Amino acid sequence: MDKIISSKQINTYRKKFNSSLLYESSMNALTRSKLEDVSMDWETFRNIDHTYSNVITSEMKKVTNQKSSGRCWGFAALNLMRIELAKKYNLVDFEFSQSYFMFFDKLEKANYFLENILATLDRPSDGRLISWLVSSPIQDGGQWDMFVNLMEKYGIVPQSVMPERFHTSNSRSMNQLITRQLRKFASILRLENNKGTNLAKLRKMKLDMMEDIYNMLCMFIGKPPESFDWQIRDKKNKFLRFDNISPIDFYKNNVGINLKDKVCLIHCPMDTKNFNELYTIKYLGNVIEGQIIKYLNINIDDMKKYAIKSLKNDEPVWFGCDVGKMFHRDLGVMDMNLYNYKLTFGVDSNMDKATRLEYGDSQMTHAMLFTGVDIKSNKSTKWRVENSWGVKGGCKGYYLMTDQWFDQYNYEVVVDKKYLPEKVRKLFNKKPTFLNPWDPMGALAK
Repeated sequence: MDKIISSKQINTYRKKFNSSLLYESSMNALTRSKLEDVSMDWETFRNIDHTYSNVITSEMKKVTNQKSSGRCWGFAALNLMRIELAKKYNLVDFEFSQSYFMFFDKLEKANYFLENILATLDRPSDGRLISWLVSSPIQDGGQWDMFVNLMEKYGIVPQSVMPERFHTSNSRSMNQLITRQLRKFASILRLENNKGTNLAKLRKMKLDMMEDIYNMLCMFIGKPPESFDWQIRDKKNKFLRFDNISPIDFYKNNVGINLKDKVCLIHCPMDTKNFNELYTIKYLGNVIEGQIIKYLNINIDDMKKYAIKSLKNDEPVWFGCDVGKMFHRDLGVMDMNLYNYKLTFGVDSNMDKATRLEYGDSQMTHAMLFTGVDIKSNKSTKWRVENSWGVKGGCKGYYLMTDQWFDQYNYEVVVDKKYLPEKVRKLFNKKPTFLNPWDPMGALAK
């Protein structure tokens, strides 16, 4: 067969297309309509029901909004924490400062990046690793263990103490400028190393560089407070006041949750991964001295079982998924039957979960919070999701995920280790297997 596409072959394609009523109909529909509307399975849409058998009791009425930033992982974790704080103080609503957590995440990521540059001075600048390191050193995304590191080191403050600013909600230009500065710093460190400058001198240079990054973050995000006063009224109008609290004390004494007791479970059925094995990612993290990222790979039914245990005990579940697939943002629905692309295009593009991961069609892209689950005949059928995209989509910002969608596009849940059998808990004591930073499980939620 010829390697080229010949005119004769194109004529054959054209004749077959012109003879198909399906192709003509789809072309006409797509000319003036969105793909989502043309391919929507309206019978599936008709059966959408935002009612669940199990919903946590302290679910927040007002959904948060990360706006034009990639802080979903932090928003979801702070949303988990605010539910616990609301329980403790009987609050109607509350938000932690997403700006405060963002400030220190970017500061720590900058230091982590420069330390990785110092650790790879012998690697070629055009190699895959250095290219990966300099690609997005201070982007907004993150993982659960990275969030825990920030809380344990810096604590947190209420949003009223350090509110949102333009560049926290619209982070692109801030990220671009600081990334450019970090790339310049990386080039200087590598150049100085080539000149024979020792590591101690390079690390001193790095500290001076970090001062510039700190100053830039203050200008973009604002100065994080060392202490603050906080006062609130609860659901019964009782007044509470707290004076001169440090962010770390606020986290330790008022949040009412031990984040370090929670562990991260993944479902990755790739041939290169084993179930019941602990994994970590090379060169991925934020706080140098913090805990490393740890994932335990388990089967999907066990992942659901532990998440359900948590929800039934009135504890929300942080999770990471590929939100852009088989999803309608306005409806707030994630459903494998929501679109019928085969009916629209006449092709079957379905792949199994492992193939999607292995061939770059899917990875974790977004983190949210499970606040409920619908159980019928002892089996989960759908999941209630608190997102951080405001109140417009879904049911006032709460989304619906079907159980089948969970199977195919959910990759990660975080639950308290008390919900795991002893034999599973012990696996977290094993030495983890290291994955390359570009592995699909190294993707950051944004």
